Amino acid sequence: MNVTLLAIPEVLLLEPRVFADARGSFFESFNQKKFESAVGRSVQFVQDNHSHSVRHVLRGLHYQIRQPQGKLVRVAQGEVFDVAVDLRRQSPTFGQWVGAMLSEENRNQLWIPEGFAHGFLVLSETADFLYKTTDYYAPEFERTIIWNDRDLAVNWPSGAEPVLSAKDAQGLSLHQAEVFA
Repeated sequence: MNVTLLAIPEVLLLEPRVFADARGSFFESFNQKKFESAVGRSVQFVQDNHSHSVRHVLRGLHYQIRQPQGKLVRVAQGEVFDVAVDLRRQSPTFGQWVGAMLSEENRNQLWIPEGFAHGFLVLSETADFLYKTTDYYAPEFERTIIWNDRDLAVNWPSGAEPVLSAKDAQGLSLHQAEVFA
């Protein structure tokens, strides 16, 4: 596995080693020992999620203010632009974002630790998005930052208007949102 530190060094791009021949391909999508070596700490995942979305769907920017979730995300089918926003007030990268293209072709994964908001935009006709979380979903603690917050200025790659849920359309700006101490 190749590990790339992004502009926010706690967010990691993980590229698996792929074995391909005339029959197809194989890769190890998760190995606890290798993953923990990459992130430099013990991590326990408690929940796996799978979302299926159509082109231009934007999900996010979500986080849980209590029971924060670290997420290991990947795309099994299709392509998305995936974004992590640092919401840790004491961090030198507070209010900054990083993004990466994740697809079935590149097989890359993104590690987004606790204390970050997360979202993605579907660029392909459809996408199946898989992610492991370090804590359980707790809707009472879920918060949303608006996808087009001017201060964050996320550079979403599509020129089309995104398709949003009602909840995501009512997200708050970073300055209005609850963040981590």
